[in-house]
Parts: sequence; C-alpha cells; structure tokens
Amino acid sequence: MKGMDKLLRDGKAMFLAYDQGLEHGPIEFNDSNVNPKDIISIAKKGKFTGVIFQKGIAEQYRGEIKKSGVPLIIKLNGKTNLSKGEPLSTQLCTVKEALKLGASAVGYTIYLGSEHEGVMFHEFAEIEREAHLNNIPVIVWIYPRGKGIEGKDSGMLLAYSARVALEIGADMVKLHWNGNKKDLEWAVKAAGKTKVVIAGGTKTDTKNFLKEVKDIMDCGVCGLAIGRNVWQAKEPLKVAEKVREIIWNN
Repeated sequence: MKGMDKLLRDGKAMFLAYDQGLEHGPIEFNDSNVNPKDIISIAKKGKFTGVIFQKGIAEQYRGEIKKSGVPLIIKLNGKTNLSKGEPLSTQLCTVKEALKLGASAVGYTIYLGSEHEGVMFHEFAEIEREAHLNNIPVIVWIYPRGKGIEGKDSGMLLAYSARVALEIGADMVKLHWNGNKKDLEWAVKAAGKTKVVIAGGTKTDTKNFLKEVKDIMDCGVCGLAIGRNVWQAKEPLKVAEKVREIIWNN
C-alpha cells in the first residue's frame, strides 16, 4: 500500500497509542501524561514510527504534532466505557478531516461478534474506500466483543479477527494477543498481506511487559501499538528504548 512506508522503519512499526482518554476516561492519567504535549514529546524522543490520537487532540495540538515529525494516525471512531449493552463504536471523524489535519494513516475499531458489527463494517467500508482513493493506509482495530463470542475459543477468535482484516481490505490490523504464541503465529498467517500489530494492553511491570514484547515479535508480527506500558511508566523513554531494541534488534 502506498503510504505505508511512512509508518514503518525497515518494515517494522512501533506506535504510541493515546486514545484511552475517550475510551477509558481521565482515570488513566497523572499530572504529566494528562497533557498531550507530554505524549508528543515521548513519541518524538522515543523514536516511535507513529502516534495515535483522536480527532480533538489532533486538532488542538496540530502544531506540536507537525513539529515533532512523528507520523500521525487518527482514530476515526470511538466510544466511552460508560455505555452498556452490545458494543458499538461509531465514526467521529472523516477521512477528509484527517487528511486536513496531516494524518499519515487512519484507524477504525470493529467489535467482532457484537450484534452491531454490521454497522461498523458499513462505516469501515466507506472509510477504506475513501482512504485508498487518497493513498493513505487504513488500520483496523479488531476486538472480539459481545454475545456472539460467548463460548468461543480465544485462539480461533484471534485468527478470525486477523482474517477479517484481510477480507475487508485493511492494510494493517491491531489485535489483542491472548498470550499463546502458536495462536498468534496462526493469526499472522491468516492475515496474509495485511500487516499485524499487537496492542500493548493494560499496564504491567516492565520486566513482564518486555518479555511479552519479545514473545510477540517472535511470532512474525510487524510491531506493536503501545500506550500505558510506556507513558504510565516511571521512565517512559527507557522503556521505549528497550522495546525498540527488541523490535529492530531482537
């Protein structure tokens, strides 16, 4: 895909994710990382290949993001964790708006197995079509959620998520790993030419996190999209440096 090279370095990716403010609320932040400028600084100094923001931060901090030189990925949909029932995340930003804000790629979440997955598939199809007409990559977050996944094997759902990304035309898919290396290896194969990045997950101690990064990279993924395990760390740049060493130097 034309434009994907902006997000990769030697074919690998390390994204700094910061869409948690909408998804989880300000409970995730402290006095430092509540400020998007702090995240932009970490993204630049940590040599991330992309930074993920929602529309509002991309608008309000446009100058700082542009000055940093870190490729911008704008998340086009989102929801809070306050709503109940079957998960549904609808579009908040258009591809046209993202391009005006300087985005190098756009992202969209689909909750596979939700009774509302059809709504999200429809929105994604329109986004993918417009993004590719404008030669920018589309990253799809695919997370199995809802009544449709009850009783289903986590390895099967991981591979199903990866395959869906390929089938619907995503250039890259962001997945939650279930901790099983064989399952992840199969999911990477199921994704075909769609590149796979793994979500950094909930905050854990740095030693365990870095072991997970090593295991993840062993499975043939393209890289990781990390948030809290970096910007919630006591020394974010040191964690970023260690992650870089694993991704690019194993």
